[in-house]
Amino acid sequence: MNTLVIGSQWGDEGKGKVIDFLTETADFVVRSQGGSNAGHTVIANGKKYVLHLVPSGILWPGKVNVIGNGVVINPTSLVEEMTYLRNLGVTITPENLIISDRAHVVLPIHKEIDAAQEEALGEHKIGTTKQGIGPTYADKARRIGIRMIDLADPERLRTVLEARIETANDELARLGWPKADPQVTLDAVMAAADVLRPHITNTIPAINRAIKAGKTVLFEGAQGAMLDIDFGTYPFVTSSNTSAGGCCTGSGVPPTSIDKIIGVCKAYTTRVGAGPMVTEDAEIADYLHGLGREFGATTGRPRRCGWADGVVLRYSSMFNGFDEMAMTNLDGLDECETIKICTGYRCGDEILEFPPALMEDWAKCEPVYESIPGWKQDISKCTTWEELPEACKAYVKRFGEVIGCPVGTVGVGPDREQTIAVPH
Repeated sequence: MNTLVIGSQWGDEGKGKVIDFLTETADFVVRSQGGSNAGHTVIANGKKYVLHLVPSGILWPGKVNVIGNGVVINPTSLVEEMTYLRNLGVTITPENLIISDRAHVVLPIHKEIDAAQEEALGEHKIGTTKQGIGPTYADKARRIGIRMIDLADPERLRTVLEARIETANDELARLGWPKADPQVTLDAVMAAADVLRPHITNTIPAINRAIKAGKTVLFEGAQGAMLDIDFGTYPFVTSSNTSAGGCCTGSGVPPTSIDKIIGVCKAYTTRVGAGPMVTEDAEIADYLHGLGREFGATTGRPRRCGWADGVVLRYSSMFNGFDEMAMTNLDGLDECETIKICTGYRCGDEILEFPPALMEDWAKCEPVYESIPGWKQDISKCTTWEELPEACKAYVKRFGEVIGCPVGTVGVGPDREQTIAVPH
C-alpha cells in the first residue's frame, strides 16, 4: 500500500511520529516539495534525528530514499545534513539516497534575495525562514532556475552559476542590498556538486517501477496543508504545494498510485509565524506553555496556540482527500475542565463553513465554538481505546464529525507505543 502523510494544519502537527511508524514497512520513502525550511524530528534506535531534506527512511537499512523533483535543494545544506547523519552512524550511498535531476537548486544568493525582499516588506513581512525557498521557486516559475542536472557537468554548472549570480546581484542592487561575492556561491556549489553528483538521477522511473513491482512507497509531506500556496492563508503561506496534489506533481507519480492519504493534526491548533489564526486563544496558550508544551524545538520560542479549528480541518480534509486523521497531543488537554472546538466562523451576519480567501475577511472572523466536557485525568498510560475516559472518546468522535473525516488514531504521548487505534 502506498501512503501519503500530510500535515493538515500549519505544520508542527507531529508528522514525524506517524511517518516513523509507517517507515518501518516501507520500501521507498519520498519527499516531494519544500526545502530546508521544513523539518522532521524522528526518534529511531533510541536516538533523536532532525531531518530537513533527507527522507526519514535513511534511518532504516534497506530503504530507498528519494528527494523528488518538486523539492528545492540547497546543495551545501544537503551535504551538511548528510555529514551530520553519517557522524551519527547512518549509512548514505547512491543506492539508498537518490536525488531528482529535475529538482531546482537553492543558491546562497537566493538566501540574500529572500532576506532583502523580507526587509523591504517592513511591517508587512511574511515571516519567511530566509532560506531562499521563495526566490528559488520564483526562478523555477520564471524559467531561469538551475536544476540538479546542471550539477552533473562541472563546466556547465560554472557557466549557469556565473550567469545567474550576475542577474541576482542586479536584483539585490535594486532592493538596496549589498551585492554578493560571486566566488562564495561558486565555491560552495561546486564543492557540494562533487559530493552529490553520484546521487543525481531520473527518480521518476525509479519510483514508478517500484510501484509497478509491488513495492511499498511512503510519501512524506513537509510543513502543513494550510501553508499551501494555493489553498493556504495567502500570502502567509510557503512557496510550494504542501497538499496531497503536490505529492504527485513533486514526485512524478500519478494520483491513481496513492492508496491512502493520512492527515495529521493536533487535538488543538498551533501556528508559528505571521498569518491569521481564528481560534488563537491566550487562555489555552498559557495553559499549554505552563505544561512546558508548544515551544519551538530549535528556537525555544512559544508557538501560537488555540482551540481545535474545525473550519480549517474541514477545508483541509476536503482538498486533500484524507482517508483518516491521525490526532496527536490528545493528552495535552488532560487538565481542561471544558474543551472547545470551532464549528464555524462568524463573519458579519454570515456563518462560514469554510475559510475565506481574503485576509481582510479572515480578520473579521470570530470562532463559533461548541463546548465539550473535559476528562480531567491522565490518559498517557492508556494503551487501548477502551481504556480512554468516556468524555475523551466523545471529544474524538465529535472532532471527526465536525471536520468530516474519521479519526483513525490518537496520540497520548510522544512515544510510538503511545498511539491508540480508534475503532469505526
